[in-house]
Amino acid sequence: MRIGVSVRTAFATGDPTVGPRSIIAQARAAYQAGLDELTVGDHHGTGSTSYFQNVPTIGRLLAEWDSRPVGCLFIVPMWHPVLMAEQIATLAALAAGPFVVQTGVGDVESESRAMGAPLSQRGRRIEEGLRIAQALLRGEEVSSEMWGVEHARVAPLPPRGVEWWMGATAEVAVDRAARLGDCWYGNADLTPQTAAEVLDRYRQACARHGREPVRVPIRKDVLIAESRAQAEKTGDTLMAAGYRGFDRTAVAYGDPDSVAEQLVVYRELGFTDIMIRPMTGTPDVAARSVELASEVRARLAIR
Repeated sequence: MRIGVSVRTAFATGDPTVGPRSIIAQARAAYQAGLDELTVGDHHGTGSTSYFQNVPTIGRLLAEWDSRPVGCLFIVPMWHPVLMAEQIATLAALAAGPFVVQTGVGDVESESRAMGAPLSQRGRRIEEGLRIAQALLRGEEVSSEMWGVEHARVAPLPPRGVEWWMGATAEVAVDRAARLGDCWYGNADLTPQTAAEVLDRYRQACARHGREPVRVPIRKDVLIAESRAQAEKTGDTLMAAGYRGFDRTAVAYGDPDSVAEQLVVYRELGFTDIMIRPMTGTPDVAARSVELASEVRARLAIR
């Protein structure tokens, strides 16, 4: 099983220097720990929460990485597809190894309004946005009445192509992941039970479309520390405060042994990659969670 990091890039602090320090510390920790992938997320119009944007952030983190896979999430309905394709192609050309494009449809009304992309149109926008971006990245010329695009082309093209991981939970979105993606990307809020249910629907959709996923990744929010008691104290406090509205079984926290025990179920379900995201953005705590993920990976390999 591969273990990668989805770097935490959201910070509820008024100090604009905390986020960059934590982001870079997480990336350096992932590099030194030998983790398998490095990615960042995507949000817009987050108000008082500092959210460091995907393209410039991953561009900066390429300086901390090597030829292992790297990538970022794009909430496709909020992006003009030509701009998105240009950003992906540029990052893929700058990267020393494979580039992963993670996609989502978005479900936050305030963010959609801020970007002029109503949630009511997100299904149409993601279908057409993906069609355009994927065609452009294959080197094709593209037009689209919906997006007002005429005879667009982009350069450079990704030198090694890109891998498309598509986040989905709803039936239509799972089917889209099977049709248009290289794999489905399980969301962090899935519990073992709901992950198994969506994975089964995805496999059925792949069978309908004659597709075979290149891998089966899932993201998990974690807190890993040397002390199980301290990690559980912090994790319990976060969950009691309503951490992202998640069920306790959707997250994992403790020492490397106990976190491996909580995550091994996903390997048993058939997931091939777990992208860990620190539950807290405190620079030292977040970086230590990433460092200790290498010990979790070692324990998963022998369980």
